[in-house]
Amino acid sequence: MGDTLDDHYLEWLYNVVGRQARNIDHWDLLHALNNYDFVMLVPNDDNRAKDGEELREEYVGDTRSRPSRTWMNTSCTVLEMMIGVARHLTFELDGEVGQWFWLLVDNLDLTKFNDRRFNSEWVEQVLERLVWRQYNYDGRGGLFPLKQPHEDQRHVEIWFQMEAYMLEMS
Repeated sequence: MGDTLDDHYLEWLYNVVGRQARNIDHWDLLHALNNYDFVMLVPNDDNRAKDGEELREEYVGDTRSRPSRTWMNTSCTVLEMMIGVARHLTFELDGEVGQWFWLLVDNLDLTKFNDRRFNSEWVEQVLERLVWRQYNYDGRGGLFPLKQPHEDQRHVEIWFQMEAYMLEMS
């Protein structure tokens, strides 16, 4: 990794999600997720953005770094949002943040894109589909694919998608 604040923060985020028994690194994937802004198209998804942005506060507290206000106030990234969601899953269903994070990555069909086999165009398409809610009615192609959706998941806030997913898991 490099010596910039962004590099140190990405390394810190990578440690939050852990390598979870993986022998292959996913730095390129996490870098791509961290370079793609999370866009809130559905009411209350701003709460998921706030969850992600709070990671920066935690990073500053853990590392005692002094980032600029500009850096602290940048938009929430997809990576930050996903880690925030993984933390909620950990609270609701137990497990480890890394376990839930990698399940979300797997739900997006991105796990296969490690540093030896990375396809930036494909990853970009997946992120576009996620952020602009171009996934399927049942959530396939998004974070929370459902077997029996009760409504179009493209119009449901992420929190309620997560709750429906948890209910199907139990």
